[in-house]
Amino acid sequence: MHPYRTHTCGALRKEDAGTLVKLSGWVHRKRDHGGVIFIDLRDHYGLTQVVVNPDAPFFTEVEKVRNESVITVEGEVVARTEDTVNPNMATGEIEMVASSYLLESVCDTLPFPVNQELECPEETRLAHRFLDLRRERMHNNILLRSRATALVRQHLVARGFVEYHTPILTSSSPEGARDYLVPSRLYPGQFYALPQAPQQFKQLLMVSGFDKYFQIAPCFRDEDSRADRSPGEFYQIDMEMSFITQDDLFGELEMLMVRLFKELSSKRIMAEVFPRIAFRDAMEWYGTDKPDIRFDMKMVDCTDIFTDCELKVFSSQARSGGAVKALTAKGAATQPRKFFDDMEKYAKSEGAKGLAWLALRDGEIKGPIAKFMSESEKQALMGRTAAVEGDALFFGAGPRQETNDY
Repeated sequence: MHPYRTHTCGALRKEDAGTLVKLSGWVHRKRDHGGVIFIDLRDHYGLTQVVVNPDAPFFTEVEKVRNESVITVEGEVVARTEDTVNPNMATGEIEMVASSYLLESVCDTLPFPVNQELECPEETRLAHRFLDLRRERMHNNILLRSRATALVRQHLVARGFVEYHTPILTSSSPEGARDYLVPSRLYPGQFYALPQAPQQFKQLLMVSGFDKYFQIAPCFRDEDSRADRSPGEFYQIDMEMSFITQDDLFGELEMLMVRLFKELSSKRIMAEVFPRIAFRDAMEWYGTDKPDIRFDMKMVDCTDIFTDCELKVFSSQARSGGAVKALTAKGAATQPRKFFDDMEKYAKSEGAKGLAWLALRDGEIKGPIAKFMSESEKQALMGRTAAVEGDALFFGAGPRQETNDY
């Protein structure tokens, strides 16, 4: 028999009952139930429950073993009774009754538990990174990254792309951050720069006649840490194509991203052909070039409607080249007055001078500015914003860029 294992801890099933097996792994969890010890043994592939009976000659040793110690156990696979089956484990229909036991590596007292997803200071986690990566969530994150990388390669190669590897030691070239520098042994006093992106090298490849390039490239940028990445841990999917239009590239990226999310994520894909918004439209509708269109609350330009309005703050902007924008809040008209007052306070806290509003309720258009508007202006506003009974309208007025920002 193999000195360490005949199966992995995620492999055994009910049909293996009666088989003599050997497993090696980490003690994930240990429970003492009236003299019988149960160990959840963990390896890369999963968990298997190991049973140690009190008459086992190594019972006293197992009593003392700590979580995260590495052990090797040999024994018979036994089918669990119907009332003890664990549906939350892939191996939950069986357990292994240990007949031999070997302690491979003793674990010291742990700085934080590995078998629970508890909050722990990041500094402690990074100081004990090997333990942090044993936790299920972190382990799965590493596996997800590996699967994503493999899927990108598989997909792009099938689409006719070829992966090339560009140099790491290079001369400095201006990019968006500072360079990491590496001293040269052969040329004292001189330094190599690590590439912030493979930009120049991939362009050399393209002008050399290589048609479809891709690389999962490390980008070495000496910049502050961000919430989603640390310096030195930034990789990007780099692609180039020859003799194409912008739409050709967009089409390839859409196919790649849709496949990644379909095969590796539980998130729902709303559209396999991504909506495209011109920069000017994005700024006019959302005030940002990276809108979250799940909410899709567009600002509607109503400037021309208020050219002759009695409300001077609107009409003055309409006549002087400024903008008057309306935002429709569906179903908000039924909110109490405090809601609208709080919205105005929030707008002011963000730098706006105020926040005018209207509410469509009880068949009327109500609000502090309603008395300054003619019936024709109200009707034009309803048509422009497509507001209906129960909706509320919030307004911003001022220089166009400033209004879009708010």
